Amino acid sequence: MKYENIQRAVFLRRPNRFIAHVELDGVETVCHVKNTGRCRELLVPGAEVYLQRAANPARKTAWDLIAVKKGERLINMDAAAPNAVFGEWLRAGGPGFVPEYLRPECVHGDSRFDFYLEHRGRRIFAEVKGVTLEEDGVVRFPDAPTERGAKHLRGLRACLHEGYEAWAVFVIQMKDVLFFEPNRKTDPAFAEALSAAAAAGVKILALDCTVTADSITIADPVPLRLKK
Repeated sequence: MKYENIQRAVFLRRPNRFIAHVELDGVETVCHVKNTGRCRELLVPGAEVYLQRAANPARKTAWDLIAVKKGERLINMDAAAPNAVFGEWLRAGGPGFVPEYLRPECVHGDSRFDFYLEHRGRRIFAEVKGVTLEEDGVVRFPDAPTERGAKHLRGLRACLHEGYEAWAVFVIQMKDVLFFEPNRKTDPAFAEALSAAAAAGVKILALDCTVTADSITIADPVPLRLKK
């Protein structure tokens, strides 16, 4: 996934979930934050951030905040990126095959999953979550309680009972991490739901990404630590 018209800036403050104030070319500028998560450990005053100029010149905010530097690590925080790069990964044969049929945003039961794919008789529902929370090389999801996330996991389990395969995919929007685990402290219910899903046969995938100021691409599987 490539971005165009990227500029470096310095983060100043985030008055609400949707916008941030940054210093761009020496001028305080308001930009749209493409992630409504908390991201408190990322968006700290003085952090180096990367902005993309909006395609619509008439838009109220002319820039989108898409990436941030945390220490030496560059983290993509565009909430739309995980689905986009996972779709690219599938089409490139990332799971060991190129799907014969691939459909995004597919409703099944009372859930809307990010992807439905078929290959040689296999029928698979996949739900994708982006991961930006990192501490000492360990990445965790979620960064805030998410009943919706637990509901998706229950929906994936239901798919198994109907003969489908089910994947819960965590796209880690950075590189060089140690392992992935659920954020038990922040959302113990999600952690329990993830362990139950894995025990039931839902395939859990954690995939890191190569991130630059103007690109993000899925790279390698990351070890899982689902139990305490």
